[in-house]
Amino acid sequence: MCKNKIATVILFLLMALLPANVFAGHGEEKSGELNIPEIVLEHLADSYEWHIATYEGKHLSIPLPVIVRSSQTGEWYCGTAHNLPEPFFLNHERHGKIYEKMEDGSVERPLDLSITKTVTQIWIVVIVMIAVFLSCARWYKSRDEKSEAPKGFVGVIEMLVMSIHDDLIRPAVGEKHYKKFAPYLLTVFFFILTTNLVGLIPLFPGGANVTGNINITLFLAVCTMLAINLFGNKEYWKEIFWPEVPLFLKAYPVPVMPVIELFGVFTKPFALMIRLFANMMAGHAVILSFSCVIFLGWSMGVGFGLGLNIFSIIMLLFMNCLELLVAYVQAYVFTMLSAVFIGLANPEHHHA
Repeated sequence: MCKNKIATVILFLLMALLPANVFAGHGEEKSGELNIPEIVLEHLADSYEWHIATYEGKHLSIPLPVIVRSSQTGEWYCGTAHNLPEPFFLNHERHGKIYEKMEDGSVERPLDLSITKTVTQIWIVVIVMIAVFLSCARWYKSRDEKSEAPKGFVGVIEMLVMSIHDDLIRPAVGEKHYKKFAPYLLTVFFFILTTNLVGLIPLFPGGANVTGNINITLFLAVCTMLAINLFGNKEYWKEIFWPEVPLFLKAYPVPVMPVIELFGVFTKPFALMIRLFANMMAGHAVILSFSCVIFLGWSMGVGFGLGLNIFSIIMLLFMNCLELLVAYVQAYVFTMLSAVFIGLANPEHHHA
């Protein structure tokens, strides 16, 4: 009876801490042992369905719309991944993506516009952000400058907005240009923050690893890159192609400094992309690894695995609390670096 109570407590804690689709049954080998690398990689990857729970070997999941175009016939298929017609199939050797079998026996990726789990999570985040800011806007609409400062939820949102706007964007971009870039930078900050927080919710509609997807961080980095280079002033481009250095460093015999500065145009967004992607993916991977250790230790028996299980649960609690901090820090750091890079692209003219 004592063993059953201990097992019940541990499983209850796991349900409160783990993403809902951690143990979907795909990470178990034929021998019944857990395949930890496969479980971790499966959760970090995107998918064509949203797994919610598994009960008595049956998987409860929400199929998502699949929209693909055949490279051979040009025809479109709209449906779910469970009923893919030939020649489409799920290639589990390549992260479970949809591939098409060609007439010559080779396989290729068709044009894939499917609404995957990551896309669905982004839509959920957008709906949450719209609801939050429209409710705040409704509060301000019924007040004027003589009204008292907002309290409660609206007050928290105002505090976040003003701290990012006044303490980060304004000094980093500069007094002359900060108003032009503040809407973009605030949007990026709240999108990353909301996405990170929703991704920590262990049950549907949360738990997706959006900012741990390099495609998402690549898009955010490209947006910042465009903001830097499309709106950079003449002084910015002058410092790249004709910097204030001796002539032999910028023109003859090899334009060393312009090449280095031009290379930096691409390394800045690359650093933004990798920093956000690596930190968020690592947090999810560590939490999943500790989760697998719990189940692996419990399978060894109560007496042998109890100490390991208690340690793993404590680490899970610690990691989830740490991820709450990381969710804010990563949103702040990405916004701060973007603001600094944009500010460097709009320098004032240097007078002698």
